[in-house]
Amino acid sequence: MKSYKYEIFTSVIEDQIRNRILSHGQRLPSVREIKSKYHLSTSSVQSGFDDLMMKGLVESHPRSGYFVAYSTDNNGSQLKTDLPEVVRDPVFAENVMLTSARNKPSEVSSFNAAAPGDLLIPQKLILRTMQEVIREKGAALLRYYPSNGLPELRMQISNQMAAHGCLFNPEELIITDGALQALTIALGAVTQPGDIIAVESPCVFSVLEAVTNLGLKTIEIPVHYQNGFDTDYLNKVCRSNDIHAIVVTPNFNNPTGIAMTDFAKKDLLEVATRFQIPVLENDIYGDLYFGEKRPRCIKSFDHSGLVMTYSSFSKTLAPGIRLGWLDTGRFYSRSEKARFALGRSVSPVYQELMLKLLQGNSYNRHLRSFRKKLNLQAAELLNALRKNFPEDSYFHPPQGGYSIWGRLAEGTDMKAFFDYCDRNRILFTPGNTFSLTEEYAHHFRIVFADRITPESLVLLENAGRKAKELSALKRK
Repeated sequence: MKSYKYEIFTSVIEDQIRNRILSHGQRLPSVREIKSKYHLSTSSVQSGFDDLMMKGLVESHPRSGYFVAYSTDNNGSQLKTDLPEVVRDPVFAENVMLTSARNKPSEVSSFNAAAPGDLLIPQKLILRTMQEVIREKGAALLRYYPSNGLPELRMQISNQMAAHGCLFNPEELIITDGALQALTIALGAVTQPGDIIAVESPCVFSVLEAVTNLGLKTIEIPVHYQNGFDTDYLNKVCRSNDIHAIVVTPNFNNPTGIAMTDFAKKDLLEVATRFQIPVLENDIYGDLYFGEKRPRCIKSFDHSGLVMTYSSFSKTLAPGIRLGWLDTGRFYSRSEKARFALGRSVSPVYQELMLKLLQGNSYNRHLRSFRKKLNLQAAELLNALRKNFPEDSYFHPPQGGYSIWGRLAEGTDMKAFFDYCDRNRILFTPGNTFSLTEEYAHHFRIVFADRITPESLVLLENAGRKAKELSALKRK
């Protein structure tokens, strides 16, 4: 990602705010003071403060200067940690309705589709490269490809991940029809119907759906804002239940946008190793980080082959590119059988497309630009949410990925809120779709993967006004 001169001071201020050295309402050094201390021009300092305001960290008070805009000590800033240790047989008909009803196209904007919007998809790059592939490969694209994927593509993916400290054996890699198929293969390789698996809570609905289709039972493990997946709770669960797999998204959990710390990742792997439980690691958002460097995968700490990591290019390029991969670790033989049962081969066109993109620099250039756009959109959306919703609401700033996790205060009539949003085409995803419990009834997910427009900001303002009305009613 391109660096800017102003980052010499904005990184310091951002760090102090996030680490609570600077608190809500505290006045920041003036433009003149920053200029003098860091030897910057007025325009560079101004651009730096603009960037901090876009991130929702700083606000401007006319004729008074710049101040810290919000506090990380918000009373609503903790997810519940008292989930009951209950084995659940997923039943999700209502959640299917809640998600599918919100997948209808909108004329204005969408806050529920966790995939790049049309304006953020690199259409020219994809279509130009696809045309080159068709010209070069011709009729060969109409034949079966190797069932586990092109060897050259598996090597390129391995090289891509190795650059981030995650070492795969290309011979243990399987190319799949997207991340969901990769998860299905991994689950099929290490579980049998009726087995219990541990999933994160909140958890993306597609994982719960895959688990249900395979006849598995679940125990939900809380995700916390500070460290992510609760490894202490996992350890407790593993002592009292026969857990056959752990499914986790350590880098930018959907819906919260939380990334586990390296310490927590190592701790999770230690628990899994002690009980010899396979870890199914979803790294689909790993490349969409907002910080200076890509977070590490759990796989990068694994030396026993117990971790199976999977991902897809549908979140980083375009949702229609159904091409993913699964590193099978020690479970290659069983995974290969499960893969073959789901179909003969993945689309040759998509395999050749991704091979060509990964062989050059175009994919990584796209990622740098895409991350920058997502980061700016997340900041703009956070600003709008904090400005328009009740003060006792909470919106967690994501560290990467696509989504912001929001919560309205206890006692708010959420049915009335979601009914209003549905009638006005404000497409949030209700919190209850991310769990088999009722723990997240007052939560909702807001996605910033589509271009934010003046019209979409008006929708947020209207939703916030309705939330304020409902908040006033609960106090009466």
